[in-house]
Amino acid sequence: MLRFELRSGCYLRLFEESDAEELERVIAASRAYLAEWLDWANAEGTEEWLAFIRRTRDKVAANDGFCAAIIDGDAIVGWVGFDRIDWDSRSTSIGYWLARDRQGRGIMTEAVAALTGYAFDAWKLNRVERRIEVGNQRSAAIAHRLGFREEGTLRRRERPGDSVKDIAVYSMLAQEWDGSALSNNSAR
Repeated sequence: MLRFELRSGCYLRLFEESDAEELERVIAASRAYLAEWLDWANAEGTEEWLAFIRRTRDKVAANDGFCAAIIDGDAIVGWVGFDRIDWDSRSTSIGYWLARDRQGRGIMTEAVAALTGYAFDAWKLNRVERRIEVGNQRSAAIAHRLGFREEGTLRRRERPGDSVKDIAVYSMLAQEWDGSALSNNSAR
């Protein structure tokens, strides 16, 4: 079982099917906020989230990324994970969200650092990419704090809800990564 301990006292673990109902509640509580940036935020129902969890478990089995629940105490407060891995180019893309009431505490910065380090150390990847909607300052601040480089903007690329947004592309290369600022992260 993959588990990452974070200095904040939170930890990351793979989703279990039994998490579907709690995941639905957490997303519902932040839905209005999340829907501004994430097209999947309007999905509703425990069955929808159970299907999502099953897809994340399939990714693990196929060695094609994973999604980890962010746990604070006993509660799911968000997720962080890799959509898929391009083994030919040795690259991946990381995505994340955190319940609005847990933001501003450094939890997500630690979580992204833990998984970025994992991608470079365990999988020996060359590149981790993050695509962020232009205007999502909190998400961009995480990329900046961790030293991700902004590469450019994909114009009118994503459509969360009724709007079409530009996407800023950030990347970190293995030779640039220095996760020492958050070196207390550990995976078991």
